[in-house]
Amino acid sequence: MTRIVVDAMGSDHYPTPDVEGAVLAAREYGVGIVLTGDAEKIQPLLESHRASSLPISVVHAPEMLTMNDKGDDLVIKARHKDAKNSMAVGYDLVKNGEADAFVTMGNTGAAMVTALFRLGRIKGVDRPAVAVPFPTANGICTILDIGANPDCDPKNLLQFGIMGSVFAERARGVKNPRIGLVSIGEEAGKGSELVKATYPLLQNANLNFVGNVEGKEIFNGHVDVAVTDGFTGNVMLKSSEAVAKLLTEKIREAVKSGGPLTLLGGALVKPALGKIKKLLDPSEEGAAPLLGVNGLTFIGHGRSDALAVKNAIRVAKNAIESNLLSAIKSAIEESLKK
Repeated sequence: MTRIVVDAMGSDHYPTPDVEGAVLAAREYGVGIVLTGDAEKIQPLLESHRASSLPISVVHAPEMLTMNDKGDDLVIKARHKDAKNSMAVGYDLVKNGEADAFVTMGNTGAAMVTALFRLGRIKGVDRPAVAVPFPTANGICTILDIGANPDCDPKNLLQFGIMGSVFAERARGVKNPRIGLVSIGEEAGKGSELVKATYPLLQNANLNFVGNVEGKEIFNGHVDVAVTDGFTGNVMLKSSEAVAKLLTEKIREAVKSGGPLTLLGGALVKPALGKIKKLLDPSEEGAAPLLGVNGLTFIGHGRSDALAVKNAIRVAKNAIESNLLSAIKSAIEESLKK
C-alpha cells in the first residue's frame, strides 16, 4: 500500500486541518497515512473522527519548525541526526523507505532546508525548485521556481525546465508539454541577461521549448510549463493571488450595492461564479512539489484547511503512482550526457 507522511504540525491551525485532511484522504483514496507530530494532540482528533479502522498511524515528534526558525538555528534543527521535529522525522521515514512521499503545510523555507539535509539533491540538480500550478484559459500551467531560489543562473533554469516537463507529463498527464521561458518579450533577444543566456540552453535541450513567454501568454494557456527564477516567480504568484482576490471582492461589492435587479442577476450567475472561485482556490491543488530533492516532497499553504490537505495527499499519490521521482532522475541523468 502507498504510504504518505503528513506533517500534522504544519498548518497555521495545526493539527486539526492536517489530521482531518489525512482522515478524508485515507477514506477516499485508500492510501496509508503516517502522521508526524505531537501524539497527545493528534490521537484525540483521530478518535473524534472514528479513524481506528483506517490505515493511519502516528509517529511521535515532540518538536516542530515554525516561521521563527531561521539562519543557523534552522540549519541545526534541520540537519541534526537526532532531530525530533515533525518535518525531520517525516523526511527520515521517506529516506528510510518507510513512506513514499512527504506532505507539509508548514514553513516553505524550513521544508526545503530540511529536505536538503535529510534527503539530499538528485544527482545533477544544483537547486531544487517549487513548482506551483497556475490556472489558465484552458487548464493548468506549472510555474517554477516560485520563491525557493531568488537568484539563479542559466543552468538552474535549464534544470527547472527539465524537471517541470517531467512533472507536467507524469503527474498532470500532459503529452509533450510546451515549455516557455518567462520574459518581457517573445523574441529570443529580449529579457534580462539571465533570460538571454538561458534561452539557447532550453532551445538545445530535449524539450518542447516554444520560446519566451510574457505573462499574458501564460494565462492564455500557451504553455504547460513556465520557467523563471524564484524572485520573478514569487512576484507573479503573489500578484496573481492578490488580483484574483481583489476582483472577487469587487464583484461581490458591486452585486450587493447595485439594487434589486443587480441582486437578482447576481443570484442567477452565482453558480458560474462558484466555478470560477473553485478554479482560483489554491486548496483545490493542495500543495506544490519541491522538485530536485531525492524524495517526493509537497508543500502547501500554512492557511490550508482539511480540503487542501486532502487534495495535497491526492497530488502526492498521483506522483507516486506515475513514478515521478525516477522519471526526473532519468531525465536529469540524460541531460548530463550532453
